[in-house]
Amino acid sequence: MAASSRHVIVTGRVQGVAFRWATREKAVELGLRGWVRNHMDGSVEARIEGPEEHVETMLAWLHEGPRAARVRGVEVHAAEPEGTTEFEIRSTAY
Repeated sequence: MAASSRHVIVTGRVQGVAFRWATREKAVELGLRGWVRNHMDGSVEARIEGPEEHVETMLAWLHEGPRAARVRGVEVHAAEPEGTTEFEIRSTAY
């Protein structure tokens, strides 16, 4: 399976609804690497790396997010792999 890396920005009601925690849980379930963090503008940013099929599954999940979330938009860009070895929750970006 070919490796893939994506940079993602998710907008809507995505903070204060456990979006980062649920994203990490789903990523670990899929065997993905990368990170997720909040932004001061209310969006959530993520870097997702792993097998193309699993990355695509994760991107589909991000359009819904956890139950309390209300996703308005998902912006996806191809990205160079960062070579992370796990999926982590990072501090808020200022």
